[in-house]
Amino acid sequence: MNKLDSEEIEILDAFEKGKLTSVANAQEIEIQKAIADARFKKDVRINVHMSARESRSLKVKALQEGVSYHALVSSILHKFADGQLVYKSVNN
Repeated sequence: MNKLDSEEIEILDAFEKGKLTSVANAQEIEIQKAIADARFKKDVRINVHMSARESRSLKVKALQEGVSYHALVSSILHKFADGQLVYKSVNN
């Protein structure tokens, strides 16, 4: 199983303890499905130029994590865009 963040652990714990209830409203289910589809839709491609050394390093990390190279790069970019991964200035 992938590593879970604290929010995911909390949700899993609540689910396992039977504290979560199903949404009975079919309309609400459709709304939530649409939100999820929009959240995870990958409809933009980018090209990134980097050194061969950086590329090899990312491929090694991807192998260590058991994910594809592209999935790792996508995850890193997603985390940075969401503020979960912060740029550390050399001057700080």
